[in-house]
Amino acid sequence: MEMTDLKIAIDDYTDAAENGILGLKDRLDAMETKMARPGDAGSALCGDALEHKHAFLNGFITKGDDSLLKDLEAKGLSTTTGGDGGFAVPTVIDSEIEKQLIDLSPMRSICKVKTIETSNYKRLVNTGGTASGWVGEEDARGETATPSLAEVAITPGEIYANAAATQRALDDMQFDAEAWLTEEVAEEFAVQEGAAIIGGDGVNKPKGFLTETAVGKVKTGVDGAFPVSDPSDILVDLVHALGSRYRQGAKFVMNSATLAEIRKMKDADGNFIWRPGLIEGQPDMLLGYPVVEAEDMPDMAAASLSVAFGNFERGYTIVERTGTRVLRDPYTNKPNVLFYATKRVGGAVVNAEAIKLLEFAV
Repeated sequence: MEMTDLKIAIDDYTDAAENGILGLKDRLDAMETKMARPGDAGSALCGDALEHKHAFLNGFITKGDDSLLKDLEAKGLSTTTGGDGGFAVPTVIDSEIEKQLIDLSPMRSICKVKTIETSNYKRLVNTGGTASGWVGEEDARGETATPSLAEVAITPGEIYANAAATQRALDDMQFDAEAWLTEEVAEEFAVQEGAAIIGGDGVNKPKGFLTETAVGKVKTGVDGAFPVSDPSDILVDLVHALGSRYRQGAKFVMNSATLAEIRKMKDADGNFIWRPGLIEGQPDMLLGYPVVEAEDMPDMAAASLSVAFGNFERGYTIVERTGTRVLRDPYTNKPNVLFYATKRVGGAVVNAEAIKLLEFAV
């Protein structure tokens, strides 16, 4: 092929590619314009979501009128009605509840959260046993051991909040039903959830990492206190009791009373081992690791487990069924209207090696 012919072919190909890109851009612009136009299919989801929210707040919550919600259910939206008459919270409000839960619940912000559609959550955990090694190209390979697998099953329990408001308040034009319901439900969910993730017994609730016997412990050597001599050394021992592969992303967890004692500790050079987060959004640091304050952690006492250190993202999993449901009850406690909100949440330690506890005991 002559150079002139090659150049002509390249130019033709370039022109075709440019025209194709321009044509695609025009099609995308036309689609965006159509989707933004009121009444078109592109905006139907937004319109349905807004209609669902309006029916839930202005009809069901404020007036107890569920006719619009039932109409939406008949149209095929996920406004499922429970056997007790409760309705699913609209997605836009449920998302705000989830957002506030993360802000209010310190443990939810550092643990792995899985959303499930089934009645429980199962996963296999490798507990070791696989052999490995180095061999030459023609060397015989020894038979490797079969990996040891353990099944972790988490069954969600039902968490509830029973918020109350008077009908007069609900009728008030200045009353923000959405903000009130979101704050009330999220705060109560966060309180119950945080306590269960730390110390729950696993019966109809998450099993807390403090109650998981497989989690390793480091003893302070003193009942209910840090050692008198070089007390910060035991925290160093706690850090290195955790495997090095888990330290990346690890965090300390304790309540404010325990943290107050630790903040007074100094190293051998007289420097405080605790470093405050001076920039907004930056966590406080202890021995180079972030500190999470969780008031459900126990105070220092004999045999208490008052300090936890671990990679909770890898060590603990929270599971939840999608959606919050609300039942309206205007009869039980007149003149208050009760809103019984429920959500299915579970949790458990899935990798005990990723979490270590400091036990204040001999």
